Amino acid sequence: MKLTLTKALPSNLSKVIVLDTDITFATDIAELWAIFRKFTEKQVIGLVENQSDWYLGNLWKNHKPWPALGRGFNTGVILLYLERLRRMGWEQMWRLTAERELMSMLSTSLADQDIFNAFIKQNPVLVHQLPCFWNVQLSDHTRSEQCYTEVSDLKVIHWNSPKKLRVKNKHVEFFRNLYLTFLEYDGNLLRRELFGCPSQASSESTVLQQALEELDEDDQCYDFRRERIMVHRVHLYFLQYEYTPTDDGTDITLVAQLSMDRLQMLEAICKHWEGPISLALYMSDAEAQQFLRYAQASEVLKNRKNVGYHIVYKEGQFYPVNLVRNVALHNVNTPYVFLTDVDFLPMYGLYEYLRRSIVQLDMANTKKALVVPAFETLRYRLSFPKSKAELLSMLDMGTLYTFRYHVWTKGHAPTNYAKWRTATTPYKVEWEADFEPYVVVRRDCPEYDQRFVGFGWNKVSHIMELDAQEYDLIVLPNAFMIHMPHAPSFDISKFRSSPSYRYCLTTLKDEFHQDLSRKYGSAALKYLTAQRNI
Repeated sequence: MKLTLTKALPSNLSKVIVLDTDITFATDIAELWAIFRKFTEKQVIGLVENQSDWYLGNLWKNHKPWPALGRGFNTGVILLYLERLRRMGWEQMWRLTAERELMSMLSTSLADQDIFNAFIKQNPVLVHQLPCFWNVQLSDHTRSEQCYTEVSDLKVIHWNSPKKLRVKNKHVEFFRNLYLTFLEYDGNLLRRELFGCPSQASSESTVLQQALEELDEDDQCYDFRRERIMVHRVHLYFLQYEYTPTDDGTDITLVAQLSMDRLQMLEAICKHWEGPISLALYMSDAEAQQFLRYAQASEVLKNRKNVGYHIVYKEGQFYPVNLVRNVALHNVNTPYVFLTDVDFLPMYGLYEYLRRSIVQLDMANTKKALVVPAFETLRYRLSFPKSKAELLSMLDMGTLYTFRYHVWTKGHAPTNYAKWRTATTPYKVEWEADFEPYVVVRRDCPEYDQRFVGFGWNKVSHIMELDAQEYDLIVLPNAFMIHMPHAPSFDISKFRSSPSYRYCLTTLKDEFHQDLSRKYGSAALKYLTAQRNI
């Protein structure tokens, strides 16, 4: 591909820098661009000398490399003067060189690098040799040590071994730590104009600045309001994702969000839910790298390609739970979504059961939210029930409980667990204050209200809006999910210990009610009335 860039890139592009993906920059790339000015009139390619003995042909008996000038050149970093290459007929020249050598060599060993070197051997005047520090090649057999013992300011480190970070070079720990340190930088450092490059302020930053100026700094809830307008860095599809749509239009994605302290739930969820999953992970740059290593080491996660992982990078002092949920919700490929939390395990077979229910309840043509009843265990090791009958038996024995019955009954009481015990057909329930069930809805459902951050009212507000939009809440008689125990989150601890936190949550609730009334008119009055009666 590198050989074809004169043709593949726009004809008005005069210069290009070509980089392998296994290099680490330790300097401003502007310095590399400046080297084009040092080219003589005839020079068209800038390269660093090869630092292994490959082209000397002495690595093993009968080793026959392609022709090269001395040690040859490494093509991990290339400066191409496209304009001059086009003028001299580069495309035809490299092809003739390749065809001539292939008559005796039969194939390349190092792909484009062999052809570049054979061409340069015939036309040495065309190459501008870059200093070694622009491509320090850390291979298993290398002379790169000579470069970094003589030069204090290395510019580009090239992991030129197939083993990459496990290369046998005796100085590899120094370079490896340099690379890992870079990965764990706060990515916000890279958003700033570090090198004073002149640029127009983006419309996004201008809008953000205006929104910040409209906030009252003396407002007790300033930090909460600022959170709502904060722009987060987001890396969609952090790992490989593959999804094949189903033919029947009933497919459903499990949607959830999590932070580093819930990572251990992922393998269990993958075992309980075979359908597609969309997960948004709220993490720092360093945590994202830890997650990457965790996912690559897990046989369960490695084998599941239909899980979309989306990183929302940490910013601010609150967990923007609804913003993170919306990232997961917006990046769904199926017509339906199961909106849940990552600390719940769905019953075995729930995916297929929900798909059948979508057809039976005509979800495509009606506004319904299917409620999946929630239960919990206080045991870290649970023999997971295989059926509703088994679950009811465990309820009676006290191994399981209805979710949050002992601390927050109102959250799930409208599910009507007493009715569910004997129900064999779906039944409708009415909205009640503070109801926050886990539901299956069409993908085009309202998004979560992003003013709610941290702990409190993040799901309640979403169910209220579904009800305001006249979704019917339908409880499924043979569906269930079980909450697994874990330590309390940082945000719930803040909520419990901070009167200011609780005051601001109440203020945000009131404002949400007012916005709901403006949006849905008199139909939204019942929410305000219900709140006042509590």
